[in-house]
Amino acid sequence: MWALRLIERGLVPDALVRLGVRQLARQGLQEHAAADKDARIEELRDKPIAQHTEAANQQHYNLPPAFFEAFLGPWLKYSACYWPDGVETLAGAEEAMLRLTAEGARLADGQMILDLGCGWGSLTLWAAEHYPHSRITAVSNAASQRDYIRRKAAERGLDNIDVITADAASLELEVEFDRVVSVEMFEHMKNVGALLERIAAMMRPGGLLFVHHFSHRAYLYEFDHTDPDDWMAQHFFTGGTMPSHDLLTYFQDDLRVVEQWRIRGTHYARTLNTWLDRFDANLDRIQPIINRVYSRDPQKWLAYWRLFFLSSAETFGLNDGGEYGITHTLMAKP
Repeated sequence: MWALRLIERGLVPDALVRLGVRQLARQGLQEHAAADKDARIEELRDKPIAQHTEAANQQHYNLPPAFFEAFLGPWLKYSACYWPDGVETLAGAEEAMLRLTAEGARLADGQMILDLGCGWGSLTLWAAEHYPHSRITAVSNAASQRDYIRRKAAERGLDNIDVITADAASLELEVEFDRVVSVEMFEHMKNVGALLERIAAMMRPGGLLFVHHFSHRAYLYEFDHTDPDDWMAQHFFTGGTMPSHDLLTYFQDDLRVVEQWRIRGTHYARTLNTWLDRFDANLDRIQPIINRVYSRDPQKWLAYWRLFFLSSAETFGLNDGGEYGITHTLMAKP
C-alpha cells in the first residue's frame, strides 16, 4: 500500500491522513450497512470467548508504563475520557469519566468490586481512594500492569486492592462481587454470551455489571488481521470487534440489561487528539523507548503510533461523533 509507505517515512501531512481516514471510514459504513447483523451475532455465539489475546496484548503492553505516562493523564487512563462543558484538561476529562463510570455502576463504599480488564489501574486506584471500605480486585492479563498498580497502590498507601494477572476469558474466582466494572475490554471479546455467563458466576444475586465499550450506533463487525487492507487489525487490534450500541441486549441469558447510555464519539476523538498532542510534545521521552522496543524499525513504529491516534480520532469524530461512540450498559444478576 503506497500511501502507508509514505506515512511510515513521515511524508504525508496529518491533514491529508485525516482526510483519507474519513473517506475510508465512510466507505466502510456502506459495507457494514449491507451486512446481516443477526448473522454476525450468531457467528460470535459460535466462537470462543476471545481470540488472539497474546497478539493483542503484545500490540499495546509490550511497552513500559513510562511510554504511556508520556501522553496519558495523571490516572493513566488508556480509554475514552469525558469532556463535559467546563472541562478543558486531560486530567479533568479522566476524572469526569471515572466519576461517570462510578455513578453508572452505582459504586458505593463497602462493596466488593471487580475491575475486569483494569488496564493501568485508573479505576482501581480511583475507587480505592474514594471508597476506602471497599475491596477492589483488579484483573489484567499483563504482568507489567499488575506491577504498576501494586507500586502505585503502595506509594499512595492503599491497602484495599488485590491485583491478579489472568485472562478474563478463563477467569474463575470464588468471591461473589457486588459490582463488576469492565472498561474497553469487551471489544477484545467474541463470544459475549459465554463471557457474561462467566462474569455472572462471580456476582452475588442482585449484583450489577457495568460495561464501557466503544461502539457503532447500529453496525457490528470484526477486525480481520488476515485482510491486507485492515491495518488496524494487523498492528493494534488483532482479534478485535467493533460492537454495536445494542450488542449486549442480544445476550441476556444470565444478566439482564437495566440501563444503557450512549456518549458521542467526539469525546473519544478529543481524547485521542489530546493524546497525540502530548505524544508529539514528549517525543524526547517517547523516542528512546520506541528505539529500544521496536529496535528493528523504530521510525516506522513511531509513525504507526501517530497513525493509530489520527485514524481513531477521525473514526470517532465522524459525522460529529454520531456514528461511533461510547456505550455504557448496566446489567443485573437476578
